[in-house]
Amino acid sequence: MGDRGSATSSNVTDTVKGPPHNDGDVQLAKTLEPAVASPKRPWKFRMRPDDDGEPQDWWFASTAIPLLAATSGPLANVMSIAALITSWRSQYDPANPGVDALSVGFPDPHWCIALNAASLVCGFAGNIFLLFNFTRRVRYIVALPATIILWYFATGILIGITTWYWHAVIAAVLYLLSSMALMMNMLGYFLGHYPQHFELSDEQRNLILQTMMFFVWLAGGAGVFTRLDSGWQYVDALYFCDVTILTVGFGDFHPLNDTSRGLILPYSVGGIIILGLMVSSIRKFAQEISHDNIVKRHVEKRRVRTIDRSVSNAVELEERQGAGKIKERHHRLESNKHLRTGMKQLRRIASQKQKLILLQEEKDRFDAMRKIQQSTSKFKKYSALAMSAIAFGLLWCVGAVGFWQAEQKSQGLSYFQALYFCYVSLLTIGYGDLSPSSNAGKPFFIVWSLIAVPTMTILISDMGDTVIASFKRGTFTLADWTVLPKAGVWRALLERHPRIWDWLQRKVAEAEEEKRVSQGFPTGPVDEDRDAPPPTLKDIAGLDRLDEQVLARKLGLAIRKIANDLSADPPRMYTYEEWAEYTRLIRFSRMSPAELDEEEEQGLIEWDWIGEDSPMMAEKCESEWLLDRLCESLDRYMRIHTQHYNKGRTGRSRRRRKVHFSQA
Repeated sequence: MGDRGSATSSNVTDTVKGPPHNDGDVQLAKTLEPAVASPKRPWKFRMRPDDDGEPQDWWFASTAIPLLAATSGPLANVMSIAALITSWRSQYDPANPGVDALSVGFPDPHWCIALNAASLVCGFAGNIFLLFNFTRRVRYIVALPATIILWYFATGILIGITTWYWHAVIAAVLYLLSSMALMMNMLGYFLGHYPQHFELSDEQRNLILQTMMFFVWLAGGAGVFTRLDSGWQYVDALYFCDVTILTVGFGDFHPLNDTSRGLILPYSVGGIIILGLMVSSIRKFAQEISHDNIVKRHVEKRRVRTIDRSVSNAVELEERQGAGKIKERHHRLESNKHLRTGMKQLRRIASQKQKLILLQEEKDRFDAMRKIQQSTSKFKKYSALAMSAIAFGLLWCVGAVGFWQAEQKSQGLSYFQALYFCYVSLLTIGYGDLSPSSNAGKPFFIVWSLIAVPTMTILISDMGDTVIASFKRGTFTLADWTVLPKAGVWRALLERHPRIWDWLQRKVAEAEEEKRVSQGFPTGPVDEDRDAPPPTLKDIAGLDRLDEQVLARKLGLAIRKIANDLSADPPRMYTYEEWAEYTRLIRFSRMSPAELDEEEEQGLIEWDWIGEDSPMMAEKCESEWLLDRLCESLDRYMRIHTQHYNKGRTGRSRRRRKVHFSQA
């Protein structure tokens, strides 16, 4: 492999360093020599500084992994607290051997408690270092290795002293998985795929804080209910708090005194609010990752595919066939003053048909980009629905396997019964006929429910944008045509059938003409505020250059109209004809009339609709984008006229002074 690369490099270098035939070959040789001399080695460590401006990849390792570790770390701490407080050894009832619910625990040795506490301290310290990494209180190269090492220590201690006590086992698994994931994050940093720090968005910051607050609320509530209800152990109170906040309510555990019943009111409301905020942040974070790394790739792939199949106009076609020859010929023609004048005259008398063809080509590219937008909108919604449905199915089926194995010995649970139990829990129905009772089932339910129930909530939210929205539109359509008819429904139907619409329009025109003849011609001023029909391509192609004052008035009206469109839901999407009109209003304030005429001969739009600079590729909606550009055009227009006014005022002052001196 190395010999082949060396030979290739040598051959290329010899070819480039040969005697060049012209200046272009010399420049090519200088350009290619550094690239050949320093081949890219993907395994080489290259630690990047903050905000170096280079592109980033490995998006899952750079963004998702640290946030997943920040949310799973507090859960591991809670499970470690449960393992520390509760006895690890139990004595079964001789009358009911193997039934965990009827077993009685007895104290653990002091060395076991000390090691368990050391594991908890390591877990907390790892979380603190990870938080310092997010807030940039400690350098990345110090904070992340410290988190990984401390969590590995916590895992090793729990594995070394665990005799299959399930809270400790789950805590050890969470510490281990989080540490391994953070090692992948460090590997990506060492390989130069991203800088050591990344900017947290508001939703990511909220997700970290809300997760920590939720687990503090969960663990603290379990401690309080353990004190109030003397018959509960800490793990039972932790399970009770989890079932309460998730609104599952199996009924196997419930408050035993009035103090607990009174406390459950504020505790459940506070927990549900924190859980709702956390689920909302998780959904927005998932949408951010999906938009930045899945939706944008889909748009770019569709856009590049469309560009390969299309050519915008004859000029682009000529450039593809021979850009160098065209530029050289254009330079020779422009150097000749007489020929340049003749070209301008020919350009000015270009036929309306040629301009119409150019506009039609631009409109075709506009329609192609609009189709990409529409398909991307559907792809975004249904891809999110598909991922939520897949996550729901995996949590349902895999969770059923876990409960089947955990409860098979104590309850004789079958896999079908476990599927039923998981489904009832996911929908937060909680009949109470089945509930976890084993020492393994309760901690597994805590972890599984904290992942599964929010996933179910996100799935319902994604269904609201797709399936439920389709049912809603169908219901409205049925109501419009049956019991609750809506104005304009028949008109929209007829507009989709042009032949029937044209026939009705002719009949209406004939009736209006007969009515006008019978009543006589109207007198008085014409109503100028009546809504004019939208312009067509023929209207735009045949439109002469308007006066600057007329364009300025149109600019003000356009700003007012688009400002009203900002509140439209869904956001307003403009037609090609409207874009052409607004683009003319954007350009007229920075060009002279002659330059504007010359530019419009090459097309009314100054960007490629399918290109990277297309306004349809912007993060803003179309109304916001247009409003910003139109306001910039208005500002330019006012500044230009202010300068002209000041110059004219200065000139008049000087002339008055000259007249005054001459008279004196």
